[in-house]
Amino acid sequence: MTTPTLDPATTALVVIDMQRDFCAPGGYADRAGLDVARLAAPIAAIGRLLGAARAAGVLVVHTREGHRPDLSDCPPVKLARSVAAGAPIGARGPLGRLLVRGEYGHDFIDELRPAVGEIVVDKPGYGAFHRTDLAETLARRGIATLVLCGVTTEVCVHSTLREAVDRGYACWTVGDACAASDPALQAPALAMIGVEGGIFGRVVDTDTVVAALADERAAANAKETHE
Repeated sequence: MTTPTLDPATTALVVIDMQRDFCAPGGYADRAGLDVARLAAPIAAIGRLLGAARAAGVLVVHTREGHRPDLSDCPPVKLARSVAAGAPIGARGPLGRLLVRGEYGHDFIDELRPAVGEIVVDKPGYGAFHRTDLAETLARRGIATLVLCGVTTEVCVHSTLREAVDRGYACWTVGDACAASDPALQAPALAMIGVEGGIFGRVVDTDTVVAALADERAAANAKETHE
């Protein structure tokens, strides 16, 4: 099988919400009764994606979901949902106030912290384009393809993916580098991406992305050698 290609110059790796509030004990997800060990499971795969992207010179974007300390950017219906889930946004927990910017829990897990110069998008919603400057940032860089990973597959990854497709991006969702809040949701969330000939892009695995970027690096090096 031929490895699909990625152009590092026009590709961005988007790492979605790998925060302590979602992936560590005591954070928002834990307080809401979710299995944070499951949400942390893609860490190794995402680390591989980051290594490959950085080596290839691919633009890397990290997103964080969270709200201003006064919660003025948190819609009442979202706040009510968090209360119903048992983890009120803004309530105090072991990692600080839940899903509040500047708190320990809101920040990235240590294993996947952004490197110097990588883009951080703080978002108040589930999708990475909503009330952020992500679209403008990608446009300035000439980005045409997004490689998506992170948590949760069925909420923030899907929300970002669907808006990205509507905005005209080609999208690769890295299935083994995402995790759903409920294991029963992972396969269906990935399966619906491929309906109607890949209406929301393609689902790939980490090995495919790493190989695609390695092939591009090899081709670029060979071209430089012959020039």
